[in-house]
Amino acid sequence: MHKSHFLIGSTILLLTGCNASKTPEKKEPVLFTVAGKPVTTSEFNYVYNKNNSQQDNAAKGSVQEYLELYTNFKLKVTEAEKRGLDTTTAFRKELEGYKEQLAQPYLTEKNVTDQLVKEAYERLKQEVNASHILVNVEPDAEPKDTLAAYNKIMDLRRRVQAGEDFNALARAESDDPSAKENSGNLGYFTALQMLYPFEKAAYSTPVGQLSNPVRTRFGFHLIRVNNVRPAQGEIKVAHIMVRATPGIPKADSVVAKKKIDAIYSRLTRKENWDKLTAQFSEDASSSTKGGELPWFGTGRMLPSFEEAAFKLTTIGEISQPVQTPYGWHIIKLIERRGLPAYEEMEPYLRSKVAKDSRSELNKSAFLKRIKQENNFQETKTAKDFALSKANDALKEGNWQYTGTEKEVNQTLFTLQGRAFTVKDFFNYVQTNQKGTTNATSPAHIMNVLYDNFVSNSLLSFEREHLESKYVDYRMLVNEYRDGILLFQLMDEKVWSKAIQDTVGLQAFFEKNKENYKWDTRADAIIISAANKEILAQAQQMLTAGKFELKKMRPEPILFPAGKDAITPAIANQLNEIFDRLSNDPALTLQLTGNADVKESTGKIPGLANKRAENVAAFLTNKGIAANRLTLTANKPKPATAANRNVTFALFTSDLKGIEEALNTTNPLAVQVHSKRFQKGENKLLDEVTWHEGTYNLEKDGRAVFIKINQVLPPGYKTLNEVRGLATSDYQTYLEKEWLKELRQKYPVQVNEAEVQKLTQK
Repeated sequence: MHKSHFLIGSTILLLTGCNASKTPEKKEPVLFTVAGKPVTTSEFNYVYNKNNSQQDNAAKGSVQEYLELYTNFKLKVTEAEKRGLDTTTAFRKELEGYKEQLAQPYLTEKNVTDQLVKEAYERLKQEVNASHILVNVEPDAEPKDTLAAYNKIMDLRRRVQAGEDFNALARAESDDPSAKENSGNLGYFTALQMLYPFEKAAYSTPVGQLSNPVRTRFGFHLIRVNNVRPAQGEIKVAHIMVRATPGIPKADSVVAKKKIDAIYSRLTRKENWDKLTAQFSEDASSSTKGGELPWFGTGRMLPSFEEAAFKLTTIGEISQPVQTPYGWHIIKLIERRGLPAYEEMEPYLRSKVAKDSRSELNKSAFLKRIKQENNFQETKTAKDFALSKANDALKEGNWQYTGTEKEVNQTLFTLQGRAFTVKDFFNYVQTNQKGTTNATSPAHIMNVLYDNFVSNSLLSFEREHLESKYVDYRMLVNEYRDGILLFQLMDEKVWSKAIQDTVGLQAFFEKNKENYKWDTRADAIIISAANKEILAQAQQMLTAGKFELKKMRPEPILFPAGKDAITPAIANQLNEIFDRLSNDPALTLQLTGNADVKESTGKIPGLANKRAENVAAFLTNKGIAANRLTLTANKPKPATAANRNVTFALFTSDLKGIEEALNTTNPLAVQVHSKRFQKGENKLLDEVTWHEGTYNLEKDGRAVFIKINQVLPPGYKTLNEVRGLATSDYQTYLEKEWLKELRQKYPVQVNEAEVQKLTQK
């Protein structure tokens, strides 16, 4: 649906240089006012330059055009404010959530991030194969427990250096459960795939050597580097796909496998890749361009697809069929290249580094700077007093302290002269304490909570001052504020209104019918077959008008000897058949009643007919039209349980039934398409003259039959045929009419002198 230029989605940009551009103190000139509320030149310049930053000068919108758009935006925001939408709890909560997200790039140490990003890029040039032995210890473990784990890993290191087998030690001593199977071997990995301390040690240790003990959140690691190789880089491939998603019927899954095997067989006979892709690949986004996919490297594709792709070594080489959750693929190697340039990868690397364990280095450096900038001063006596109040209640998670006002009002530390008290810390403890069953001492728990309290206080203090400190952040918050505020009003006045106002939409459509017209179309059936014999069979079936679906035929329903009643078990089977018929109106069903010789003589004549009639009655009573059911009965058969049943034959009027019937041995034998085509929509149809009648031709080695039922001249589309497009156009109309009302309601005054300055730049 049509959206405004100035909403949340259009405001998100990569933030760079977040530690610059302090707020100027001089008064800004006003560019225009809406209902007396000023919009400064700097605000307009910021938004204009940001939204045009990715375009060259020739493509940039003019200042006048953008001024018109921004004025419209501010008119809508003014209306939202006048209606009090900025005072609601929901609005405030949503804005606070966005402010938290927007603040993140400003709560980092940019220089440290730059170094980590460059380091990650250099490491991506290599892949390391390493093994490890792990000794578990919690990140916040007691010093004595940390020391015990360290001593154990050091002892293991000495044993390896003394000649013991690393693999055997890993199987026997490592706390990594997988070590018993892989002897601690982690295979090949590259940067950003392991925890940073582990990665750093692996890349710093020579091949064949042991690292010193490395601490991660899992514990201490002893790492042996087995090999280092150049990174695989990136590859470009094409693929042919046959869809087969998890959970599809088994018959469909078998058909998909046969189809991909048939395509692979034709490729091995050197048939043209592009033609087979265009004819059979079910990836609509790539089938028209030879199946070509974008460049990718390690970790960017499904594992099975990626593994098969990287095994291809020769340009033009194809893989055997490969299965993924999306179906079956045949992959062709097009090109290989090394690691992309740093400039190309930098945005991706920054995003990864921000979420990676190495971000702890950034956080430590950031907190250190905030302490220095804001003159962090800690009061040792107050800290000692606060920490001394740890007791066993902390281990239970129900610690409290109610001391005197003098005690709890002691200053723990200050930031820019602002005091953080013992009471503030104790409140934090009561909110954030968690019970524990391990041997951690109350004193250690209290120390960890204190360190967290200091870190959180530093972050909160910096966050509170971001808007006064950074122009970019203040502008972004303002954009998000206006965007959130406007969203509800736009939905009410434009987006949802266009969908719900069916009378208005119909009137708009009738008034603008000239915008919604068909070109010449052909109502046609196109059958493409592997050879003329198969095509002839398909044409015979087309004449018949209905097609048996043998693979989808329901299982026979067995009746007890001498009985024709619908039992609960039989009803369950029939309910499944009913669901299939009700979900597909193209299906019809033939029912054949059977009875054996023994039960058909004497007491119950016509039992076979009665069974078929009762089954049909069950289905018609549930809502299946009687004309979709055909009843027959066989003569009595030998007296066996298998002959006391109702059997089924399932038919469809859908032309895809021809494919199902003829593609049993060769899944590519025949393809059928039937619809109203426009020029250029089907290459085969474009080969013939558009007149009613039938046509036979050969194309790309296949026999083709085309039947044009009707050539439809240019004409008007119905609203249902273009509802999406018409609704979008109606939204545009509603927005324009609404803006006319707003301009009458709220006066706009433009400072032409300031506009002239902007247009002359």
